[in-house]
Amino acid sequence: MSKIKKVAVIGTGVIGVGWTIRLLAHDIKVLAYDKNLIQRNNLIQEIKRAIPYVKKLFNKKKINLNNLKFFSSLVSAVKDADLIQECAPENYKLKTQLISQISNNCKSEVLISSSSSGLLPSRIFSKCKNNKRGIIAHPFNPVYLLPLVEIVPGKKTSSKSLKEANKFYKSISMNPITLKKELPGYLSDRLQEALWREALHIINEGYASTEDLDRAIEDGPGLRYSLMGTFLTFHLAGGKAGMKHMLEQFGPALKLPWTKLKAPKLSKKLSERLISGTKKQAKGKSINQLSNIRDEYLVNLQNLRKKYENKIRK
Repeated sequence: MSKIKKVAVIGTGVIGVGWTIRLLAHDIKVLAYDKNLIQRNNLIQEIKRAIPYVKKLFNKKKINLNNLKFFSSLVSAVKDADLIQECAPENYKLKTQLISQISNNCKSEVLISSSSSGLLPSRIFSKCKNNKRGIIAHPFNPVYLLPLVEIVPGKKTSSKSLKEANKFYKSISMNPITLKKELPGYLSDRLQEALWREALHIINEGYASTEDLDRAIEDGPGLRYSLMGTFLTFHLAGGKAGMKHMLEQFGPALKLPWTKLKAPKLSKKLSERLISGTKKQAKGKSINQLSNIRDEYLVNLQNLRKKYENKIRK
């Protein structure tokens, strides 16, 4: 079991809030920092909204909100923490300066983990005191429900820090994937980015609506991916010979001009199509209402998936 009992969450936007909720659900004391004091109320409101789903997923009777302390002083938030979870916006200069400040005010051996979505850890931790302890821990929204976290080492990250991070994230019911070396965009976001770019071209050229493309994933590959992912799914597509036959049959299609991975210009016209399309899909439901529907679905889906994934992964 991890010895990490107090975690400083630096920044309480969507990701910082998500980390806070997951940590509280696992009886970790959270030292939340944000220079914007208005965020404290937003944090509390979102915790209360998400609690029913977290309790159901993790089979918890109660979430102890007394384990949460909010700070407007960065130094006060990090000085006694056992781990720092930095959740600042995606900006090299901002994160580099912030992590430098954190490293000068927290305990010397404490793991410092950045929730970046694609930036390189070697750059983010370039001014970090004892940068061997610096890692990326990239979660997925909603962090309090989705189990994946991508652990990305920098060029100077120690194996000890990677092992410590892996152990800790498993202790809060996450499934870590550790990259062999740093890569811009990491794994899942690179895959999502490819799908996003192709979708933008299809919208831009008038072939389908945003709803059509969402349905194309929801009712087709998305259902398979939630259990098997791309490679095992394609392995089955090859019949009894598996991936070998799949590559022989469909491999030549890779040469066909089906996709356009270079991103289209995000013009005003394309932006308006995306905004109006998703607004229509929401059918008047607020972000909170849609989040509640999503969270309930994700809890039920994960509970269902557990019955089947053990049969595949044993």
